[in-house]
Amino acid sequence: MTPQVLPPILDLAGVAVFALTGALLAARLRQTFVTMAFFALVTGVGGGSLRDMLLGAPAFWLRDPWVAPVIFATALIAWFTPRRWWEGELLEWADAAGLAAFSVLGAAKAIGYGVAPVPAAVLGVVTGCIGGVARDVIAGEPSIIMRPELYVTAAALAAALTVVGTLLQVPEGITWAVAWTAGFALRGAAIGFRLALPAYREP
Repeated sequence: MTPQVLPPILDLAGVAVFALTGALLAARLRQTFVTMAFFALVTGVGGGSLRDMLLGAPAFWLRDPWVAPVIFATALIAWFTPRRWWEGELLEWADAAGLAAFSVLGAAKAIGYGVAPVPAAVLGVVTGCIGGVARDVIAGEPSIIMRPELYVTAAALAAALTVVGTLLQVPEGITWAVAWTAGFALRGAAIGFRLALPAYREP
């Protein structure tokens, strides 16, 4: 069976959004352009690279000639625009969009490679989260997944809906749009209302 190949534009869109979060964090930390571009690269391709490695697939960004230019262009946008544009919660909202996008893409590609439904959803979560984790670790920032408000849960929702929609043979475009919207909306609600799951307490 030939593995399903996702439309390149979808991977590029996910890369661009997540690369922007890396570039914005570097801008917030007042780093050089080289550092900003590096943050954009690591954040933009981190989740997809791990996804492809686990699937035994060629790394998507090594074969797509547009990925590196898109990341570089994203870093340039962050570098040449006023810093005040990126203040406030914009970084978190951009990260929410990237989280939902990569969670959907990770789960969809896993299903296309014949992965069972539950592992495919798990891979979607890993794909969505790892870029942001790598970004925060390199920056020396507290990892975004350690914050109390919902994050991994939003990725899980997007990935699970992607798997369910695929199993029900809902058209791909509808499945991916609904899954992304749901994941983004849940993460957005968590940002706006500080929604969180109960934390562990010692009995």
